[in-house]
Amino acid sequence: MYGSKSLRGMHLLCALTLLEAAGTLALMFYALLWEAGNLVNLPQKRIGFYNFCLWNETAGELQCLEYKHLQVMGISLLGMALSRVCVYGCLVFSIFYPIFVAHVKCTEEQKGWKVILTVLIIKLTILSGGLGIFLFQTSHWIHPSDFTGGFLALLGTYALLLLQIVTATIHLSWAKHTTNQSCLY
Repeated sequence: MYGSKSLRGMHLLCALTLLEAAGTLALMFYALLWEAGNLVNLPQKRIGFYNFCLWNETAGELQCLEYKHLQVMGISLLGMALSRVCVYGCLVFSIFYPIFVAHVKCTEEQKGWKVILTVLIIKLTILSGGLGIFLFQTSHWIHPSDFTGGFLALLGTYALLLLQIVTATIHLSWAKHTTNQSCLY
């Protein structure tokens, strides 16, 4: 039988996993829904997954470009659509992930935690891929100083996903050495 310190450690890891998932979800909601997917939202430029607006000197206002104009500028519509599907797909995974963790009930069963670790790696991969494709497509019009809250929230999401992978890996390692216990009573 393992001591109460080991059991408390497992409970803390479980609680940390759920808090990290909540933080990830909050950051994703902020970046993709509150900020409407705009990674740059400045008075002279608004660039995001659904907007590509640049300042028009002649008209003296922000002008949003249509898809045909984006293609002329060398931006691939397929690339933009793929980046959007990847990043918003990560949001969908993030919505259902806490439910899955609660279903696993923070048990020390390795099978459940291996699936959780796999889901986290998939989320990290599609977020990285989607963001990378988007930045590759729009890099000529975005300077690092242009990024606003939506982009920073996605970077925070990325960091939290990395932290969740570390937490799940530790939990999986500890699960090998403890008996089945649940942290959600």
